Amino acid sequence: MDPVQSDAPTPDRELAWRMAAGDERALGALYDRHARTVYALAQAIAGEPADAEEVVADAFGQAWRRAAEYDPMRGSVVAWLTTIARARALDLVRRRGRRGRAYRRAAQAADGELAAPVAMPDPPDRGVERAEAGALVRRALAALPDPQRRVIELAYFGGLSHSEIAAELAEPLGTVKTRMRAGLEKLRVALRPLAGEGA
Repeated sequence: MDPVQSDAPTPDRELAWRMAAGDERALGALYDRHARTVYALAQAIAGEPADAEEVVADAFGQAWRRAAEYDPMRGSVVAWLTTIARARALDLVRRRGRRGRAYRRAAQAADGELAAPVAMPDPPDRGVERAEAGALVRRALAALPDPQRRVIELAYFGGLSHSEIAAELAEPLGTVKTRMRAGLEKLRVALRPLAGEGA
């Protein structure tokens, strides 16, 4: 039996637990709440809107399949989702690089006879929405203290692990993790308009 309805939104953590129990509505609620944030970060890494959409679908699919592995002691649900999305986006960028090299080799072998793929344009309102989301993410990143912004950029856009960031910056691993947690929490607050959160 469902609990009594209230005006307060269900906490992300509870939605993750419900998702682990097979509640598809919980997945939908998390998607509605965080898909725009995940999309904006995915597009910042992948660059192409279609690729970012693929990353979002893959990330939420993985979150659904592996919801039981979510550990609230390791971070918030949105941090968990963006970590999944980051990994999927980096995988996609690597695949795209290999695919691009294969296309170039095929085109050279065919002596330029292959036609370039035609991209379907996005609806104008979707382009505006994406531009606004991207601008909000850039502003939120720029507002972070330099040490926090640097570790997030190295992790999410540079593809480095915490240990690699610590080596790159010559900082203790614990310091890197603390900066990452603090920066992601500030980003979560700053990006609430994307998620439609009121508080």
